[in-house]
Amino acid sequence: MQQAKKGDTVRVHYTGKLTTGEQFDSSAGREPLEFEVGAGMMIKGFDDAVVGMAIGDKKTINIPPNEAYGERNDQMVIDFPLSNFPDDMTPEIGMQLMMNNSAGQQFPVTITEVKEEVVVLDANHMLAGKELVFDIEMVEIDSKGLIIVP
Repeated sequence: MQQAKKGDTVRVHYTGKLTTGEQFDSSAGREPLEFEVGAGMMIKGFDDAVVGMAIGDKKTINIPPNEAYGERNDQMVIDFPLSNFPDDMTPEIGMQLMMNNSAGQQFPVTITEVKEEVVVLDANHMLAGKELVFDIEMVEIDSKGLIIVP
């Protein structure tokens, strides 16, 4: 039976959870997730986990932060002057915004605190610093144009 390897395009169903059991993503009710193994399209731990899987295989994996979204970085939390917000915007905890860096690149931030003069913005990925648990089921393997289905 063919096993997924680097360079193959695979389709998988998955459910992503935190170690607390809280689900943060799933392909349930949607098309399977498609990606090229080893192309850097997925977090490292997920990418590595599908190597060697055959169609119909199911597994549960734990991915440490360094193979997922990295550790939290306190330097990515900034105080942003409340006076720089538009007058018609009321910042609230949990609100997600897009900011520009000095090179003009956009990146997402989340409001984590609203103080009298500043709003605390966190540019860390929401899953940074967390161990992730994925249930994965291999659905399809396309090895250089040869599609293998059950």
